Amino acid sequence: SLIDHILTNSHAHTYASSMAAPVVEQIISSLRILQGPEGKKRIYQLADNTRYFRSKLVDMGFIVYGNKNSPVAPVLLYLPARVTRFNREMLRRGIAVVTVGFPATKLLEARVRFCISAAHTRQMLDTALMAIDEVGTEIPLRYSTRHKSRRFREL
Repeated sequence: SLIDHILTNSHAHTYASSMAAPVVEQIISSLRILQGPEGKKRIYQLADNTRYFRSKLVDMGFIVYGNKNSPVAPVLLYLPARVTRFNREMLRRGIAVVTVGFPATKLLEARVRFCISAAHTRQMLDTALMAIDEVGTEIPLRYSTRHKSRRFREL
């Protein structure tokens, strides 16, 4: 019944094309993993990583959009010129990021999206946060007035 639900509610069904067999197999495999003991462990790890990463960004004074439990953490950069600079500075530090600007966002709502995974270790997250902290100070990107801006090293 789950496959029927996915088939009838997918874009492929709406546009009269069938779902590819590898896609269906991937869905089934993903659901099997998630329903097993390893899947539950991964879900809890993802939730823990998400809350940790988002809370550190907020504590550092960045404006983070979205639900606090979402593993996609959009951080506002605002100005279009800062999108390119942020991207370059993070790459220079060995961290690839996804930046989004106009026309995908409003002109002054450019952002960087961090996608957190259950596979990320605390050390990986801390390395990324340290780099974000450095770049956020250089550019500057700490816009939040709700929280006192603190450097990552102080947290």
